[in-house]
Amino acid sequence: IRATLCFFPEMARLARAHNDSNVLVLPGRFIAPELAKLVVQKFSETKFEGGRHLRRLEKISKLEKGGGENTENNL
Repeated sequence: IRATLCFFPEMARLARAHNDSNVLVLPGRFIAPELAKLVVQKFSETKFEGGRHLRRLEKISKLEKGGGENTENNL
């Protein structure tokens, strides 16, 4: 599960495109309903880009499985 807190549509786009986020977290107290709808729409319509971003997710997955040290160079 990759959850991302998004205040703006661009944050939602980047969460999906670069981090393959699969859970959108909205700051209910800090976002207007109309803006929240735009954030949800952008999150829903954006696909993961893969490529150079996939390598980072593979490193995280390896760390989660205990297959590497948690060092700054690994991330």
